[in-house]
Amino acid sequence: MEIKYHPVGIIHSPHKKLEGMPIQSGGCNEIEGEIEIFPEYRECLKDIGGFSHIYVLYHFHKSSGWKSEVIPFLDNQPRGLFSTRAPRRPNPIGLSVMEVLTVFENKVRVKNVDVLDGTPILDIKPYIPQFENVANPKIGWLANKAQNVPSTHADDRFIDEKGRQ
Repeated sequence: MEIKYHPVGIIHSPHKKLEGMPIQSGGCNEIEGEIEIFPEYRECLKDIGGFSHIYVLYHFHKSSGWKSEVIPFLDNQPRGLFSTRAPRRPNPIGLSVMEVLTVFENKVRVKNVDVLDGTPILDIKPYIPQFENVANPKIGWLANKAQNVPSTHADDRFIDEKGRQ
């Protein structure tokens, strides 16, 4: 079975290189950027301004290859890929929660941007707390490490010999 996705837009962000980027949107609370939706999808933005936050799904366009175990940020031992948010994946899809600042024409100004400039956007979905309500979530190996997200930035651990993630 073949599955194809097509970008609906791109993100413009201050992150021009992978090294030194925040590793999650929780580590970049004041960093702003802009999602530019391609003209043929402009009408899809109708009503999105009524939401304070959105999920942004994107393609890790600088990513290549993957391994079943990785040493993730915030840790120093190998973990199963699916228990991490590492960018090198069988399907290089990223997910971020961003705050909506403004919507104008085909552009969404957002805050909490942890995405590389020029990254293709696959989809946008509204964040609805009542839909995501999970009582007593467990966060596995991150239980004593998640508080370090705001002060942790990307290094070269996911960059290959050709400079790709």
